Amino acid sequence: MTDNSVLIRLQNIHRTYKVGSDTVHALRGIHLQVRQNEYVAIMGHSGSGKSTLMNVIGCLDRADQGTYEIRGIKTTVMSGAALARIRNEQIGFVFQSYELLPRLNALKNVELPLIYSNVGFLTRRKLAREALERVGLAARMHHRPNQLSGGEKQRVAVARALVAKPSILLADEPTGNLDTQTSAGIMDLFEKLYEQGQTIILVTHEADIACHARRIVRMQDGQILSDVPARQDPAWALIHGPSAEAKETGV
Repeated sequence: MTDNSVLIRLQNIHRTYKVGSDTVHALRGIHLQVRQNEYVAIMGHSGSGKSTLMNVIGCLDRADQGTYEIRGIKTTVMSGAALARIRNEQIGFVFQSYELLPRLNALKNVELPLIYSNVGFLTRRKLAREALERVGLAARMHHRPNQLSGGEKQRVAVARALVAKPSILLADEPTGNLDTQTSAGIMDLFEKLYEQGQTIILVTHEADIACHARRIVRMQDGQILSDVPARQDPAWALIHGPSAEAKETGV
């Protein structure tokens, strides 16, 4: 019986690359499921495979072996055009470097995914306004990127990722270019989106950022090292101190 709550399912995913005469095994037999309204952090050092896994999940790259399903649909056998539709309709991307077009204001930047989906002007303008309001930028929608702070740029990027109402918000090091205070504001925004029902997959190497998620998947050498609730990850106690459960039991 199919579990309809499972949004993504990866089974025995392998990915290798040729670097000169060497073969790099970026992913080695990954098995992973993410259900609706989960908040998952994927952690690992450089070279752990987390970026390659993000690219596979985001349909930006294909696995050499294994199966990847989104909502029960196998992406492994899809054409490039079909994968592009999946990316545009099912996945909202947030990148470390914002990826905003400098000549367009915030509103027009947020509209871009809807233009690619051939959404009419009035509808896409309405949806873009709603997305910017959702991230707290209603008063800044007519500003260009060079008129916005780093945190505001990232909020525009989040609004753009949300405008098509994707199943999955995929965030790659979303606080990497931000200071501590601004990073906290972005993570507060992610928390609100999660509470509103958004499924979030967060890729990061920072333990304090990962601990905002509800589940932490640690990677090493192209494999999943651990996959546990955030409170059970070693980073949790280092950042937050003993959990409430531990305090109650005296552990």
